[in-house]
Amino acid sequence: MIRNIDINELENAKYYDANDMARLESNECSGCHACCCGTGDTLNLDPYDVYRLETGLSKDFKTLLAEHLELRVADGIIMPFLKMDKKLTIGDVTENDACTFLNDEGRCSIHASRPAICRLFPLGRVYEEGSHKYWLMENECHKENRTKIKIKKWLDTPDFAKYETYIDDWHAFTSGITRQAASLPEDQLKALNMAILQYFYFLDYDTNRDFYPQFYERLEALKSN
Repeated sequence: MIRNIDINELENAKYYDANDMARLESNECSGCHACCCGTGDTLNLDPYDVYRLETGLSKDFKTLLAEHLELRVADGIIMPFLKMDKKLTIGDVTENDACTFLNDEGRCSIHASRPAICRLFPLGRVYEEGSHKYWLMENECHKENRTKIKIKKWLDTPDFAKYETYIDDWHAFTSGITRQAASLPEDQLKALNMAILQYFYFLDYDTNRDFYPQFYERLEALKSN
């Protein structure tokens, strides 16, 4: 599944910019939901993902957490993940670890509000010097005969320039926390994690306002405390 990684972890990979074309289009994944099963340790959500879900489903974070999400540790940071514990039977095949947002036909019930980690697949991001590029995980998607589409269009995200800047800023912030995690005393790390959860997740977003000003207000408030 998708990982956000640093660029020096990959060798001989081809990198893409958002305006490049890549073989991603798969006829809306007709008849396939393989990437929505058994991937619970990779499907973490950033604050914009949560804002998108709250807006699209008209539910607050606590309700989402009770129904479809779970808190897990990723690189020393406690974050929400998509819950992968739905039992899904289609024909003769039963999945016991499907995403809870899949309907009984194996289709995504939140496609318009799906998180970035799902929008990216089968792409990953690589980060370097405050920016990022994309790379194609050639053998991850089970669909064959995929056609080319511009990456920006594939991600289907409004205010794309703002979004790209936000992603870099969020990565820089969480990378900094990850570097601190190994050296912080347990009580300080726990307090920091609780603050991150409160500022960016449990404190619900005003879905009638643009996300980005709210995010940067919270980021500055957390850094000042």
